[in-house]
Amino acid sequence: ERSSIPIRLGSVARIEESRGPAEIRRIHSQRAAIVSANLSGRDLGSVSEEINRELDELRLQAGDAVSMGLGGQNDELQASYTSLGFALVLAIILVYLVMASQFESLVHPFIVMFTVPLGVIGVIFALYLTGTTISVMVLLGTIILVGIVVNNAILLVDYTNQLRQSGLARREALVQAGVVRLRPILMTTLTTVLGLIPMALGWGDGAEVRTPMAIAVMGGLTFCTALTLIFVPVVYEVLDRRHYATDLVAGTPEPAAGLQLSEAERSGS
Repeated sequence: ERSSIPIRLGSVARIEESRGPAEIRRIHSQRAAIVSANLSGRDLGSVSEEINRELDELRLQAGDAVSMGLGGQNDELQASYTSLGFALVLAIILVYLVMASQFESLVHPFIVMFTVPLGVIGVIFALYLTGTTISVMVLLGTIILVGIVVNNAILLVDYTNQLRQSGLARREALVQAGVVRLRPILMTTLTTVLGLIPMALGWGDGAEVRTPMAIAVMGGLTFCTALTLIFVPVVYEVLDRRHYATDLVAGTPEPAAGLQLSEAERSGS
């Protein structure tokens, strides 16, 4: 029998101590290295933009042999933006459909929906003045704002239609509706804005999550209310072409006068 003789590894190889990975990770069956970090005093969006710029430079240096990408919370943030964008569009459509069924018109809800862009502009101004960055909570506040900012325009348009049905012309009805509905519009806006002040001031635990949403709603609602009494009547005057019986009666004197003049000219001739 052949005896087993041990052979030392140093006899056939050169041994050197070095560092290696504690574990090997693979993504899509490819070996991957993960570099992770936590945020401190910065928002995720701006940090992600800086990291992507650095990755673009590294890709030029590494070539096609190495692929790089940003994952983790950034992927979750992008997925949240996509979902909230869909929710915002769906909220606008549902609000329009509800108003179309109530007004029994396609034009009047469209006039009311013109207040939504005004609310978005107010959100942008509020974020700029307070130094607040766009986040998931800001988008949630914008979605909530879609259902709030239309209330003032609904009050104005609905009362204008009531006045026109009672006998007033279009412009007179708009002026009177603005005067009568001014107090309810200001009351509803002030109650909502004042109720959000404690949340916007950031008191208590979790304020960093609630404050951006409160700022977005307050800014959008305030800016929209300031322009609703000016913008909505102008759009109503331009787009509304519905003729009530009172409008037809109010418009008959001019054609009748022209007809009488033509008959007088005939008799004179």
